[in-house]
Amino acid sequence: MREDCYERIGASIQLYLPKMPLYTELKQARSEEDVKDAYIRALGLRGYTKGLIDIQTDEIWFEAKDTGKHSSYAMFTQLLHYVQVALNKGEKVPPFLAVIDTEKAALMKSTDVLPFLAKKTVKWGKSASQYTQEALDEISAHIGTHFVSFKISSHEEEFISTVKAAIKSGDIIRTQITPDNLKQVFDKWVDMIGREIVGVAEEDYALLFFADIMHDGTVSTHANLPAELLHKNGSPVFNLSGKNFELGNREGYRRFWAIYHRPPKSEYRDYLLERRDSLIPLDERSFKGAYYTPLHVVDKAYDKLAETLGKNWQKDYIVWDMCCGVGNLEVKHSNPRNIYMSTLDQADVDVMKATKTCVAAQRFQYDYLNDDITGDGQIDYSLSNKVPQGLRDAIAAGKKILVLINPPYGETGAGIGKGNKNKKGVEQTRINATMTDVGYASKELFVQFLARIAKELPTATLAMFSTLKYVNAPNFEKFRTTWNADYQGGFIVHSKAFDGLTGDFPIGFLIWKTNQGAKKRTPITEISVEVLDKKAQQIGEKKFYNLPSGTYLNVWMVKPETNDELALPLSNAFKVSNNPRLKKSCDAMVGYLYASNNDLQHAGQETLITSSIFTGGNGGGAYIKIENLWQAAIIFTVRLLIRHSWTNHSDQFLQPSETLTDEFKADCLIWMLFHGKNLTAGANGLEWNGKQWSLVNHFIPFTEAEVGAPDRFESDFMVQYLADKVLSPEAQAVLNAGRSLWQAYFAHTDVRTVRDEYKLNRADVGWYQVRNALKARNASGDTVPVNLEPFELVYQTLTEKLRPQVFSLGFLR
Repeated sequence: MREDCYERIGASIQLYLPKMPLYTELKQARSEEDVKDAYIRALGLRGYTKGLIDIQTDEIWFEAKDTGKHSSYAMFTQLLHYVQVALNKGEKVPPFLAVIDTEKAALMKSTDVLPFLAKKTVKWGKSASQYTQEALDEISAHIGTHFVSFKISSHEEEFISTVKAAIKSGDIIRTQITPDNLKQVFDKWVDMIGREIVGVAEEDYALLFFADIMHDGTVSTHANLPAELLHKNGSPVFNLSGKNFELGNREGYRRFWAIYHRPPKSEYRDYLLERRDSLIPLDERSFKGAYYTPLHVVDKAYDKLAETLGKNWQKDYIVWDMCCGVGNLEVKHSNPRNIYMSTLDQADVDVMKATKTCVAAQRFQYDYLNDDITGDGQIDYSLSNKVPQGLRDAIAAGKKILVLINPPYGETGAGIGKGNKNKKGVEQTRINATMTDVGYASKELFVQFLARIAKELPTATLAMFSTLKYVNAPNFEKFRTTWNADYQGGFIVHSKAFDGLTGDFPIGFLIWKTNQGAKKRTPITEISVEVLDKKAQQIGEKKFYNLPSGTYLNVWMVKPETNDELALPLSNAFKVSNNPRLKKSCDAMVGYLYASNNDLQHAGQETLITSSIFTGGNGGGAYIKIENLWQAAIIFTVRLLIRHSWTNHSDQFLQPSETLTDEFKADCLIWMLFHGKNLTAGANGLEWNGKQWSLVNHFIPFTEAEVGAPDRFESDFMVQYLADKVLSPEAQAVLNAGRSLWQAYFAHTDVRTVRDEYKLNRADVGWYQVRNALKARNASGDTVPVNLEPFELVYQTLTEKLRPQVFSLGFLR
């Protein structure tokens, strides 16, 4: 009785301990008690006891193990031994029985096994743990179709919700498949069922998945789906393209459908089928660029079209979506007889027919970047005879045509550092062969769509989801000189609104009136868009600018000439590059500014200074000499002052439009000297190209006496450079706080491991070495801690002073 009381008190205490995921706790479990406690916390069990039955409540009994080596059948055999003892004594048996360990769990209704136990045919062992093989065999043969099994690493949430629902309702309720969990359910279906279907390619999993879930075990919910679920000798068989595919192992199929309910509720079915795009395996989806357009974003697009083209646009315009997928952009259209929908994959057409998506529309398979394009780049519909006659007639008659598309975003990579991830060959289409005058832009698939549209539908209205590259990216400057379109309106929405897209960047829905034959061009100078968050709620407005690349900041500073000597190639402050680009050195250089791509997306990762040439990343940069140091400091500073966000992702840095004061120049220099991306260093003993190299640090703003250095600095360049500069109070405060940290560094000799890690073998160490050595000392606890906060506070003050000047001086718009 007292033990029971202690267990109950323990239960109430554990409920208030900080929670972590069940599987995380199980991986840390060191005993069976740890396993029990983890499940108790995850399930929120109350009024439990522990004893011969590992965990016992009025509603459920658990058998627990501290390893995943025991089968669920063996654990249920042990648990049913206790159930049999209780039955023999006339004691109450709970409604549910469960077995749990560090990897898996299973749940069963007691009513499914009580009639079997009542026969008393099982030959039990001496104890629950000493079960006989006969008992295991007999019980396994009976319970195999009755328990629901869960792999905790992938089905933790389903297990917890199923047990809680069972306790509350008195029944095992299977999880519904809904729009909210579709992707997760599909991934688990692939793992448990898809990979067991012999002979099927991964790109066909989505078709088989829908055939499976849209079936109640007897009949399908939809006729004419691309794939079909059949049954042969009581086992599931899938039919695709006239061929049958069987399961290699049926256990995963049984376990999956013990967890999930099928078919989905009727109100979800068509919507789920429309989501096929989002379930394409990642490698194929990345290659084709097939990204599903969320319906709440489609709603906003239709609002914008009505605002821009008039409320009767659905009646007035013929619509052609030449990369429609399964029709997500068209399901909101009220006049489908005006719609033509083509897509690369026939399976998409089959899904649209099965779901009766836009039944009155003309839906057809068509490879827009390859079909009907002649050798000399002309359009000849007779080559494929796929384009419906009604669409051909509308084009020929010059009717009002709206191209409404969310094209793929595939692009061949530059080849540097991407290895097999490059989408090699993705741009090699028939239309690409005709794009000889647009340069790099021809590699981008969505621009290839624009190129054919310009040729085929030269006066069409275009409403397109895409990145903003074609508006302001420097690699698309040539394309903008050939493409003629008048901006009508649009919005940008967070990329996270789209399934499958990673990163933080804007997706634009922009509407254009094209006119390729016009003598007078309409250059893109700036566009204004509404800004929508990932829920498609408006949160502001923004402008995007198209300015000549000659106005960009990355061409502002003239690169000094090089000499004939090779430079030591670095990939960090003092780490020699493993696979360097060989570059020549520069006479009288004091450092190197690495400043690659000119947009905010790349600035945070592609801006730094080093004591020799930096050859990591994408290249790009210039040697720093006394003549251009002020420009290098400004470029460094303005590129790092503004944080990247999804809205400013592709904003370009510009040359200043206002006069720069000496105070601003000096502020930028001090800010650069004490930034974490200042990787200038002093170090001996660097090996490269068969000889020893040393780094000389020219960027120490203090004399040896000021900071208590034990030896002479080889260079006093920065002290001399600053000698005639008048510093602002904010910059002076940073310099003073930095001096204190340099003094603290020289006041103590670091341990050998730190000296070796940061190459502390010269007096003229750099800011990178100083701050990391101090942090290492503070972390070790072996020396008096150095307080970095005073420095950080004054540095932040200087940052806040400089940040608005990036805009007021014209470096960003």
